[in-house]
Amino acid sequence: MANLGSLFVLLLLPPASALADRAEDEPVYQPEMGDSPSGSLWPLPKNLHISPEFYRLSGHTFQIVHSPSSTAAVGCSLLDNAFRRYFYYIFGSNAARRGPRKPTARPSHTGELRQLQVTIIASDPECNRHPSITSNEAYEISVTQPVASLKSENVWGALRGLETFSQLVYEDEYETILINKTEVMDAPRFAHRGILLDTSRHYLPLKVILETLDAMSFNKFNVFHWHIVDDPSFPYQSITFPELSAQGAFHPVTHIYTLADVKMVIEYARERGIRVIPEFDSPGHTQSWKGIKNLLTPCYSGAKPSGTFGPINPSLNTTYDFLNRLFKEVSFVFPDNYIHLGGDEVNFECWKSNPAVTQFMQKQGFGSDYRKLESFYIQNVLDIVTANMKGYMVWQEVFDNGAKIKPDTIVEVWIERNMKAELSKVTLAGFTTILAAPWYLDYIAYGQDWQKYHQVEPLRFNGTAAQKKLVIGGEACLWGEYVDATNLASRLWPRASAVGERLWSSEETTDINDAYKRLTKHRCRMVRRGISAQPLYIGYCDQEYKG
Repeated sequence: MANLGSLFVLLLLPPASALADRAEDEPVYQPEMGDSPSGSLWPLPKNLHISPEFYRLSGHTFQIVHSPSSTAAVGCSLLDNAFRRYFYYIFGSNAARRGPRKPTARPSHTGELRQLQVTIIASDPECNRHPSITSNEAYEISVTQPVASLKSENVWGALRGLETFSQLVYEDEYETILINKTEVMDAPRFAHRGILLDTSRHYLPLKVILETLDAMSFNKFNVFHWHIVDDPSFPYQSITFPELSAQGAFHPVTHIYTLADVKMVIEYARERGIRVIPEFDSPGHTQSWKGIKNLLTPCYSGAKPSGTFGPINPSLNTTYDFLNRLFKEVSFVFPDNYIHLGGDEVNFECWKSNPAVTQFMQKQGFGSDYRKLESFYIQNVLDIVTANMKGYMVWQEVFDNGAKIKPDTIVEVWIERNMKAELSKVTLAGFTTILAAPWYLDYIAYGQDWQKYHQVEPLRFNGTAAQKKLVIGGEACLWGEYVDATNLASRLWPRASAVGERLWSSEETTDINDAYKRLTKHRCRMVRRGISAQPLYIGYCDQEYKG
């Protein structure tokens, strides 16, 4: 049988003396040698059968094409662009210059694969739409010479299938490009598979965001949760309120995202089957919103203003007039059906110190319960977003503090302490839920922390089958206190890849040794495709020594 690895990785274990020097209680992961029966596939497909029979591919003769019966055969630029992209991933920049190879003493392949024909079945292939929470990403692949087939309901499944097909292709030791006879039937386990990037604590250039979207597609993530603004800076350049970025960005010209920038990110993501969900977190995390007069609450020291400001002031009508206009714009700019409204970590001390706010509390009958004031604010924001025909996501505190939220609200569980109890509570109340708590990638540790991310089981909490159906996925979150363009890719990948497999593959995909074998090769593939993913352990990628 041909070697299934698309890349060859030599694993060099440390000498016994080096291991002996470690503390006795410090775990040392020693991976098993050899290849996975599943080659370098990541995430692992739902159903997979790889046969010993294999075929040669040539950059001169191989094509990725629409099948004659495909409903996307004409005028689907999304797939046409994907075909070109994946041809490049398979054959590389030198594909057109590769001439016939000299005969070698290797065992001969059984034939040549000339085409991958892609068939979209649905009457509406969704070529010109944006992906949504209900997008169908299932696909089937059949590899047999001379023509392989990829079938899916719509373009979103085809994009996932193209990634899998590209991962089935490998080079042997003679640098011949091969693929085994293979059958794949695949679909994601969870509908929401997200990556959160924070562009407030450090500004991330467009190039870095687009590169991340590429890497997300390599790992079959489908949601870019754009935590675009926060306390440190407001880089989103609002059309309606340009003073927000003018006064709130690190630099009002160089460190902003213009409307053209945002549209570029959304379209780049769409072509890779990725939704873009913006987050405008309030009433806390809003220190950078200082461009709007009287929006933030003046804090008091005794009877006098201290000169500092707290969360958004919930007691003024002007606050909600501003928010209505802002979210009307955001709803127009971002086409996804959902906006993330935050609602976490609100510090009540400034509200407590402000006499106008405390007077408003008494007028509303809230007494001294500032959670009721927060819920009052949140409820008004939710009504504003609903009026703009959008659904919303919130952090778990909005639910915990008793705000009245719509039945279709998505609650994001992020606090790892009592995580399972929170999942039980939120789903028992009937709310759709996503899980982020165990996947905060800004927390780093020496060694292979990807393993703990891979071993999370999102549905391992007390609840009925109906409750567990309400958990629609999760997110890997990379907060930006210590992350900018210099280290984002290496900190995110391949650690986030482990989350990607957990959210895509079956619950039974738990063999950590097999995962290691596949992930080392997948990491090398990402490096070959331009992603600076960090190594898992000792070793090297084959592209390091090939001329």
